[in-house]
Amino acid sequence: MMKSLVLAAAMIVSVSAQAYNTVAESIFASQQAHIQTSVQTQGLNWKVGDENNYKLNMGGFINGTMKMSVREIGADGAWLVQDVDLMIQKQKIEILLDMNTGVIKKMLVNGKEQEPPKSDYEIVDQKEDHITVPAGSFDVIYLKVKDKANKDAITEQWINPRDIPLSGMVKSLADSQLGKVTVELVSFKKM
Repeated sequence: MMKSLVLAAAMIVSVSAQAYNTVAESIFASQQAHIQTSVQTQGLNWKVGDENNYKLNMGGFINGTMKMSVREIGADGAWLVQDVDLMIQKQKIEILLDMNTGVIKKMLVNGKEQEPPKSDYEIVDQKEDHITVPAGSFDVIYLKVKDKANKDAITEQWINPRDIPLSGMVKSLADSQLGKVTVELVSFKKM
C-alpha cells in the first residue's frame, strides 16, 4: 500500500492557507493541487455522495466543522461542495472540476463566481507516515510545502488518496493570521 501512496504523493503538491480571504478558500486551495495531480496520476474516481467531514481549529480558540461532498457529476464535470462553519464565519464553496484534467472550470463562493486560487509551491519534505485522527488511524504521505507566492508560508498535510475520497486529506496544519489552522478528518463516506 505505501508503495502506491509514495507513487501518488510523488506527483502530489499542496498550497498554503494564508493569502486567501477566508478559511474555507484557504482550505480548498490547499487541496486544489492534490485533486489536479490525482486526476493526472490515478484518474478522478469520484461518485455522487462521496463525503468527508472534518473538525477545524483556528489559532487554538476558534472551532468549527467542514463538510466536503460531491453534489453532482455531469457532462460538464463534477461539482465539489465545501461547507465551512466556524464561530466567526460560515461559507460555501462550490467548484466545478473537469473530470479529465482536474482543472477548475468554475468556482462559486457563497453563490458568487470567483477566480480559482493560484500558487507557486515547492515540496520541502515528503515521507511515509502513520497518523491517528478522530476518523481512525491511517498510513499516509506527509507533505511539507512552501508557497513561494505567499511569503513562503508553510503547509503540512497528511494524505491518503487511496482510502480517503476526494482530496485524500486526513490532516492539515497551515499558517493563518490568527495562528495555525488545524483540519482533522472525523468521518468519510466513499460510494
